Amino acid sequence: MINRRKLLALSLGAALLSLPFAATLIVHSSPARAAEKVKVVTSFSILGDMVREVGGDRVDLTTLVGPNADAHTFEPRPIHSRAVGAADIIFINGLGFEPWFARLAASAGAKGKIVTASEGVKALAFQGDEGDGHQQDPHAWQNLENGVLYVRNIAAALASIDPDHAAEYKSRADAYAAQIESLHASIKAELDAIPADQRKVVTSHDAFGYFAAAYGIEFMSPQGVSTEGEASASDVAKIIDQIRAQGIRAVFLENIANSRLVERIAKETSARVGGTLFSDALSDPSGPAPTYVKMFEHNVHELVTALKPS
Repeated sequence: MINRRKLLALSLGAALLSLPFAATLIVHSSPARAAEKVKVVTSFSILGDMVREVGGDRVDLTTLVGPNADAHTFEPRPIHSRAVGAADIIFINGLGFEPWFARLAASAGAKGKIVTASEGVKALAFQGDEGDGHQQDPHAWQNLENGVLYVRNIAAALASIDPDHAAEYKSRADAYAAQIESLHASIKAELDAIPADQRKVVTSHDAFGYFAAAYGIEFMSPQGVSTEGEASASDVAKIIDQIRAQGIRAVFLENIANSRLVERIAKETSARVGGTLFSDALSDPSGPAPTYVKMFEHNVHELVTALKPS
């Protein structure tokens, strides 16, 4: 007597064999490929947040230089090399911001697509003693209009290696870009309300050139565009003289920089410490600037609080 289970199995097998070949492919197709995520590496936390916003749950994201960390002085470790070596796509800022990346990519044997997120930005030249107008300022994300360009570059790059989800990347990028553009307009209006002669502040290093050009705030700093070098005694003395001569009311700490220099400048002048600005890195998730948008909202709030007329 034939076992009923065996008989059922034989019947199902015969039925499958009688189907057209295309139909058997559909029956046996696996969703595993569709569920795979794009392995993405970003160089620093601000760029990582942008990629997360555009990529959503389609990306498996690793960020090399994390919250409150300084990309200028970053020293890659083996764990970073492994991440770069395994990535499908790698996003860097460019404009000289990551001088360590070429060595890291070479040592990691990087095979993924390398994308410069700042591609197309009209780069500013650093005009201080460090660069004499020949060095590019890498902090292009500090103008929200450039942030929109980053977002478009990110969406296009993700779509190029994952074309099946190109429409999703574009949709998310469109919504994110609209949010950034709205914030750009509101920030301009808010800062324009401060008298022009009071829009002067001091920060640790020269990270806000694009912000200054976009929003009409004059930033001065004793260090150049990188935090690698120490500010000289003459640079510090020059800043102190400027604060006294121009009646500058506020000096700001930066989340990636040692606070001692700014505190010394504040102590020797009538300026007060206006708070902490986020320049090259986001805060951790529990801090005041865990995303690119919230970073701008926080920085502008700190600036307006310190500079607005009493």
